[in-house]
Amino acid sequence: MPWAGDARPGPLRRAELARAAAASRHTNLVLAIFGFARATPLTAAAQQRFCGYARAVLRRVPRARAVVVWNEANVQTYWRGSAAAYERLLARCYDRLHPLGAEVLDSTASGHAPAAFLRALGRAYRRSGRRRPLVDAFGHNPYPRTSAEAPGAPHAPGFLGEGDYRRLVSTLARAFAGTAQRSRDVWYLEDGFQSVFPPSLRSRYRGRETVPTVGAEGQARRLRHAILLAACQPHVRAFFNFELVDEQRLAGWQSGLIWRGARPKPAAEAFGAAARAVDSARLRCRRRP
Repeated sequence: MPWAGDARPGPLRRAELARAAAASRHTNLVLAIFGFARATPLTAAAQQRFCGYARAVLRRVPRARAVVVWNEANVQTYWRGSAAAYERLLARCYDRLHPLGAEVLDSTASGHAPAAFLRALGRAYRRSGRRRPLVDAFGHNPYPRTSAEAPGAPHAPGFLGEGDYRRLVSTLARAFAGTAQRSRDVWYLEDGFQSVFPPSLRSRYRGRETVPTVGAEGQARRLRHAILLAACQPHVRAFFNFELVDEQRLAGWQSGLIWRGARPKPAAEAFGAAARAVDSARLRCRRRP
């Protein structure tokens, strides 16, 4: 849910939250509240305003499983402040949101040096002298470098994809060792593989593609692999595909489970099959990542 400095949700947002509250009766719901760089809350007053807005949102959806404080804070598109400023926001929001019962999460992206950002976050946390956690779990978006890349591909420092799980958890362990931040659990809040649309659906999309894509079957294989890999990573507690339906703009994301026009992609069945395999508890992890 976008935030642009408001103290409380307006009429449009309240209508959206009413629908979310109804949906939360039947499914686990995670709320993400964020803005773009120009809206970054850096002062104490702005941060209190943001956390108050987030609290008002959460009170309207009391069954929400978790709430994400901002989005990809290591990426300048969304956050123009330091890791220390983000630490202060997380601390303020945790204290106001955690008592409502939802888990509080942060958010980092696979690119833009997330490990360095998390280390800086840990240093700021130590300097603050805080004796309470910052989050209940760490949110991370482990997108691959390209949609053609295998989900388990390892990367050099500066990038933390799904294949860099060991480095992610070791970074968290070192950054927060000896602090009140006991949890090292990770939620994969966004991942996805963009697919090319069939010629028959050209009228449903507009513009030109800006990044390499894969075929629909390739998307399905990679998504299945990504879900099963996440299920075998001990500290990972959730995996979300971004998104449900492709964006119309080709400059946006076409990693949905459904084509524009409401026809399921092969990825929809792959997603369901992988989820059923995980839920069945019959998944065999050949080695622990």
